[in-house]
Amino acid sequence: MHPRRILVAGLFVVLSSGSFVSAQVPIVFAQAQPSQPPSEMKPGQINDIKENEKKEANCAEEKKDDDKDKDKDKEDDKRKFLPQGWNFHAQATMMPNFQPGFGALYSGPNSLRTDRDRQGTVTTDLFLGAPLWQGAEFHTDLLMWQGFGLSNSVGLEAFPNADAYKAGSPDPRFMLSHFFVRQTLGLGGEQEDVADGPFTLPGKRDISRITITAGRLNVAELFDYNTYNHDAHTQFMSWASTMLSWDYPADTIGYTTGFAIELNQKDWALRYGWFQLPSVPNGFTSDDRIFLWPVGPGEKTSDGEFWKQWGMILELERRWRIEDHPGAVRLQAWADYGFLAPYGVATQLLLASPPPPDTPPGAEITIPAAAFGYHLKYGLGLNWEQEVAKNIGIFGRGGWQDGHIAAAAFNDVNWTIQLGLSIKGADWCRPDDTFGILGNLAGASSQQQALLKAGGTGILNGDGNLNYACEKSLETYYDVAISKNFHLAFDYQFFAAPAFNHDRGPVNVFGLRLHGEY
Repeated sequence: MHPRRILVAGLFVVLSSGSFVSAQVPIVFAQAQPSQPPSEMKPGQINDIKENEKKEANCAEEKKDDDKDKDKDKEDDKRKFLPQGWNFHAQATMMPNFQPGFGALYSGPNSLRTDRDRQGTVTTDLFLGAPLWQGAEFHTDLLMWQGFGLSNSVGLEAFPNADAYKAGSPDPRFMLSHFFVRQTLGLGGEQEDVADGPFTLPGKRDISRITITAGRLNVAELFDYNTYNHDAHTQFMSWASTMLSWDYPADTIGYTTGFAIELNQKDWALRYGWFQLPSVPNGFTSDDRIFLWPVGPGEKTSDGEFWKQWGMILELERRWRIEDHPGAVRLQAWADYGFLAPYGVATQLLLASPPPPDTPPGAEITIPAAAFGYHLKYGLGLNWEQEVAKNIGIFGRGGWQDGHIAAAAFNDVNWTIQLGLSIKGADWCRPDDTFGILGNLAGASSQQQALLKAGGTGILNGDGNLNYACEKSLETYYDVAISKNFHLAFDYQFFAAPAFNHDRGPVNVFGLRLHGEY
């Protein structure tokens, strides 16, 4: 290639990347050479050169300040279309997955396909926030989703794609996934900054405060937070970004209505939440009639009786610092009450009348209607995190539920143990990159094992038979910051005994994630 074309190509790469450092393209600029060696210059000439260098440095600083002012003006211009105090954010995420195939002795209605499978999802969100009165704000989010999970999101408990809802669609579908009001009551004392975010308006608030949230939202966004494993759009991609044994109230997409109240202090917080369950396990709620479009044929949208089908959670959080490294632990107790099926009753009915071999896939599709009644299920959880060095954190979860009642909304796990590591890329000059590795164990109670062996199905499992072993999964990812608001991540996940079945697998899943936000 001609040298000029090489230079032009190099400049294009640098300019398009927005950063000379990230482009890594060596470009040499011609510099004026002194007419004589510095040792032969007169003192006056040397002083002139130093003065010129000082002026050039000052000009560079002034240019930086001008650029900052221009960027600030651009940000101000972006927000002029909104009333004072409002905010707007957006995100888009694409997550394709590939499963190259695996061996299995048999398959059932809710089994992961054994042949090669390639699926993916696309989601976008438009977030809008508005101030109401003193301490109150309103938030809403228009969600669009499209695509499918592997095998239509069955066959694995720590499912590898958190955006692969159990209502996959070949066409775009839309939902107002969030529609809530938050009231913050300051109790005085020291204040903290609140960043501008999808569900927060910028400003200040009292550290000592009471916060009340009511409306439509994702329960797992208010509870079970973990700094290193909570957001599948920027961190680990699997369903294990939420406590797998917590059967939290939600429709099949992950949202429901209810309220939460939080008392926050400097080193601890106490939270309580009450939320509605759908009338059908893993179904749509009644507010989906208004907030979901389009409603598909045969999709039932209804809540259970208001006081008869609900889920609640209590969470205590304790925070600390060890040599300036933050850490926290969260203790959880939760309960669901609704029109649910006890495993023992369902198993007896299945043994008396086995499901047909051509049973289609579906959530708890083989459980006879006579098994359902109003029952209580409950569980406990522990969620912890600790920064061990700058840019390095470890974390874990442990959860348990009573294991007598079939799942209401999330998945079929009765106990789980999780341990992980997260490292930011500052040590290799990539401060906005992240590497993570996570191991997870997920198990079923003896009563659920009996149901699955009898040919029963849960929300995600049901192979027609069972040789029980706990599901063991490993996930590792590397997230590359292409720019401030655009990231590309590479992900690998391994599963042994998928959906608690030692007769199937192991399974390998490869994934990518493209994520952009505004």
